[in-house]
Amino acid sequence: MSLATPSKPEVIEQYRQSPTDSGSPDVQIALLTQRINMLTGHMRTHSKDYSSRRGLLRMVSRRRSLLDYVRKHDPNRYLDLIGRLGIRK
Repeated sequence: MSLATPSKPEVIEQYRQSPTDSGSPDVQIALLTQRINMLTGHMRTHSKDYSSRRGLLRMVSRRRSLLDYVRKHDPNRYLDLIGRLGIRK
């Protein structure tokens, strides 16, 4: 499941660090979070969709790795990011 075209630029606009930024860890984490939230709703309805479950777990793992990277390099930015996205931990 990919993101709808109108919502992706809005997320990039909100989390980018410079006017030309479209791939920083913050943007990637925000996009993954949006996709994870969308897929979580799908999984609540279709609990036996194992292919989507595998994709969801890969996205969560990828987001965790990016969050670890941000936490390692800039702890304050990490705390700000998880607060803005509503991710616990």
